[in-house]
Amino acid sequence: MREGHRGVPLRSRDRSGRSLIKGSEFTKGYEMTGDASTGARLLGTLGTADGKGVVRVEDRFDADIETVWSALTDPSRLPSWWGEVEGDLRLGGEYRARVFASGWEGTGRVEACEAPRRLLVLTREPDQSEDQSIEVTLTADGGQTTVVWEERGMPVAYLAGYGAGIQVHVEDLGAYLAGRERCDAGARMGELFPAYEPLAAKVS
Repeated sequence: MREGHRGVPLRSRDRSGRSLIKGSEFTKGYEMTGDASTGARLLGTLGTADGKGVVRVEDRFDADIETVWSALTDPSRLPSWWGEVEGDLRLGGEYRARVFASGWEGTGRVEACEAPRRLLVLTREPDQSEDQSIEVTLTADGGQTTVVWEERGMPVAYLAGYGAGIQVHVEDLGAYLAGRERCDAGARMGELFPAYEPLAAKVS
């Protein structure tokens, strides 16, 4: 069965950490810019570290770094593009979240919050024995900002679904910053998942 990121359709439900650590293996993403039938422009790379999957998605937005940081960390802005969050979002704080695109629900803990450049959280579902990590780093480039969203700790067999799902989150962030609505997550996953499968096969 095809696995989606944090329960995004294509599912059975299952659900990272620092940048590319020593010992990681990565397959570089590619862009299918000429494929109008799927619109599967890939932003991600897939890899492994310590026997678990790693997904890294990167994009650049026409917004300054402070605006992007606020969109990622302000509880009043998160429901506009990502999901509902309740709890303490300060360093060391714990929270509960429900992600709109996937329906994922679980808890998180803020491990690093270095405004406006780096956010690291550990997440877990109620039936999950190990944490997964999400690290988002921002780099200013004039009036634009490069966003790198990296997740670690998922099963390697589910990398294609996670790649597609994390890209949906990054695309929804970009849409929000540009004043647009979130995408149809199910439809977009259906476009992205088949395009990530060859990358996942090279890692697996």
